[in-house]
Amino acid sequence: MQFKSPSLPELHAFLAVCQLGSFRQAAGVLFVTQAAVSRAVQRLEQRLECTLLDRSGPRVLPTARGREFQVLVEAHVAGLETAVSQFGVRRAKRRLRVSVVPTLATRWLVPRLGQFRALHPDIEIELRPFHHDEDFTRDDVDLWIDVKRPSRAWPRGVRARYLLGREIQPACTPAVAARLRQPRDLLKATLLQHINFPGNWALWLQKAGGVDLPPTLGPGFDLGNNLIVAACAGMGVTVVQPLLIEAELGSGQLVLPFGPAVNTGRGYFLCSRAALAGNEDVVQFTAWLLEASKASSERLGFSPRGATARTTA
Repeated sequence: MQFKSPSLPELHAFLAVCQLGSFRQAAGVLFVTQAAVSRAVQRLEQRLECTLLDRSGPRVLPTARGREFQVLVEAHVAGLETAVSQFGVRRAKRRLRVSVVPTLATRWLVPRLGQFRALHPDIEIELRPFHHDEDFTRDDVDLWIDVKRPSRAWPRGVRARYLLGREIQPACTPAVAARLRQPRDLLKATLLQHINFPGNWALWLQKAGGVDLPPTLGPGFDLGNNLIVAACAGMGVTVVQPLLIEAELGSGQLVLPFGPAVNTGRGYFLCSRAALAGNEDVVQFTAWLLEASKASSERLGFSPRGATARTTA
């Protein structure tokens, strides 16, 4: 049997653009790139030898021939969707590709992914390599969890939601803590530092410890995970987000010798392209992440403030 009908990807692309009036929004709903939607519609137009969409205005609208074709195929595509649902075919797994700051991925996100999988078995989370100074234009990533610095602005078209991680506190082994009576004693201790954030110690000492003297920093590490491992080995005192050491605090391997925590003005944000705002999988993963981060913050005594979404137009 020779099939003359277009492929389903072509029909899905055409109908999504007709309904949404935008190649970009159609790409978000179909979970493909905007270029893929455009190419699918072009193939359909070449097959039918007519122009189906008017691309000249602010919204993409079907031409007269396009409206005629839309009416003819819309019900049939909907019928296929109904047939598949009634047949009871197990829903195919979908994939979300996520790039995460390495230490947060290892110490906070990955240990919780089993919870998400139990709630949403049809959505697979695939962790992709993290790039410093990310510009959010990669085609191999759908979502990012990145660090927001006070001076950093999100690129145009990026939707960002605060998750957690603004607060820092000193942490060390109980043996090291036994030698610390007051925050000023930290000036004589070995202060382990994150080389990307060397000002953390001075910030905490001034804001929480009332110490204005510049601290002498000790060994530096380029990854927060290595910094935590060094603290667990008794090499000195680190200043870190408590959320990254929940397991060590729970086991007593590390303690927080002094409080309170200090807000750095930074934090971990979930970022996605605004075009994916209505994507069902993105919505579900975002809701789960916000709930998990809220629970973690409240368990540590922090308010999950600033968790609203911001999109740069």
